[in-house]
Amino acid sequence: MNTNKETPENRRERLRLEELKRNPTGNLNNAFNRASSGSFMDIGWKSTGVLILVLIVGFVIVSIFFK
Repeated sequence: MNTNKETPENRRERLRLEELKRNPTGNLNNAFNRASSGSFMDIGWKSTGVLILVLIVGFVIVSIFFK
């Protein structure tokens, strides 16, 4: 077995790190573009659940105070 072979995961990670070294503001640009046109698919299911829970709790609090 040849131990010099690079796994696809390691290669992707190495290429990603090289890209970040060559273009450090690229990650910031990607994050900004994703935030401006993002969707709920970009965040995890836990974050979506927390967001829904906060909205429900906020609605209950507002309905109690403005009854």
